[in-house]
Amino acid sequence: MKRVLILGAGVSGHTAASYIKKWAGRKAEVIVMTPNSKWNWIPSNIWVGVDMMTTDDVTFDLAPVYKKAGITFVQALAKEVFPEGSADHEKPFVRGVRTGDRTGEMVEVEYDYLINATGPRLNFGATEGLGNGSELGSHTVSVCTAAHAEHAAKQLKTQIVKAKQMNAADEKLRVLIGTGNATCTCQGAAWEYINNVDFVLREAGVRDRFDLTWISNERVLGDFGMGTVALKSSGHYVSSKTFAESLFVEKNINWITQAGVNKIEEGVAHYETLAGEFGQEKFDFAMLIPPFSGVPLKAYDKSGADISDDIFAQNGFMKVDADYTQKPYEEWSSDDWPKTYQSPKYDNMWAIGIAFAPPHFISKPMHSPNGTLIAPAPPRTGQPSGTMAHAVAKTVVDRIKGRKSPAHEAPMSRMGAACVASTGKSLLKGSAATICVYPVVPDFKEYPQTGRDENLTFGEIGLAGHWLKHLLHYLFIYKAKMKAFWSFIPD
Repeated sequence: MKRVLILGAGVSGHTAASYIKKWAGRKAEVIVMTPNSKWNWIPSNIWVGVDMMTTDDVTFDLAPVYKKAGITFVQALAKEVFPEGSADHEKPFVRGVRTGDRTGEMVEVEYDYLINATGPRLNFGATEGLGNGSELGSHTVSVCTAAHAEHAAKQLKTQIVKAKQMNAADEKLRVLIGTGNATCTCQGAAWEYINNVDFVLREAGVRDRFDLTWISNERVLGDFGMGTVALKSSGHYVSSKTFAESLFVEKNINWITQAGVNKIEEGVAHYETLAGEFGQEKFDFAMLIPPFSGVPLKAYDKSGADISDDIFAQNGFMKVDADYTQKPYEEWSSDDWPKTYQSPKYDNMWAIGIAFAPPHFISKPMHSPNGTLIAPAPPRTGQPSGTMAHAVAKTVVDRIKGRKSPAHEAPMSRMGAACVASTGKSLLKGSAATICVYPVVPDFKEYPQTGRDENLTFGEIGLAGHWLKHLLHYLFIYKAKMKAFWSFIPD
């Protein structure tokens, strides 16, 4: 029996674990090591953040699900990887620190195959004063975890109560939502959140007592770290910039783009613009997404020598089969992006989801005259994460079963992604933007004009989109719980 160790139980890790166990059966011992006791459907955290869902609606306990599926659950934070073993271990292993009931205990787990699906480290420390609202020294809230979102909802509710007690002559309350650093990704989650905040304020009858402002490191509104996308909408081609701006104009939401937030004080966000100018935006309530970095893992060879730089990029993400050669933007190619997500140094290691190191940005990186990089990092959302997990799971199962098949591929340069972005949660009055992009990483050789297939890249907004997002919430939680016929639900 081969042992497969998966680090992380997010979308990519959980997907890989469930499929490997299903396909390999008794031929594989599947172990998931994660510091979290619960699985979280992250796309619905924005609804928790406006008090339209609870933490229990978007999470469930992992232990009973894994026990039923025959997957070993180790609640621990991975710290060190020994891909060649050590003096005490013939086989490769991972050393971690337990969390939960046995917090602080060291644990070592040997493996035949390792899948790094650790996801991101929420790097709040990259911007002074940035945080989840409940930590000392933080002045902003977050929706990156269910607990963060729950706290954000409480803070937002406080502002709504305050607004209801205001007089007509009082100064409006100020809400600031977007990215909290010059190199953030995950603009999509913040974009959903500001639209849902707008919706709940209107439902509460207090929207006229608030100024809503979007702040982002995007070159233009609607970039989302993918470059401006040409969308087919209602039979016409529009840019994602026009699509996003039209919605904000309709909702009376202000926006500041090309802005790298660099410091946050009580009620004030300081930022630098791409033009090299410095500004500040006051707020009463702010939700700013932090930048992501890799989870801090170290790697050692058989002798105990540190080989972390060989395994991980400078930002902490794991190197895979990508072309990491430093070259000008004009020389970037979709072929630079990974296909199999396998480590170039160890052929029994993979990194999927947010854990792999991208070779470069997708949007053109821009620097201010002061030398500050202000550019969105590449997004790696739920659907691509699930797709690459599916491919790596197939490769691992082929290895376990002795098949001499080539590694399965899931390059983001040959992968489409569908995003259903909520703009208001209500079965009768809600809406969502349904956007499909193919490929995620633009290929200007195949599609010279826009880098993407114009027939497979489109967007619409309306009530039907909300119904779809609402349905997907329940479908994917059902799938993640590995209930009857779960594998028939697409990734």
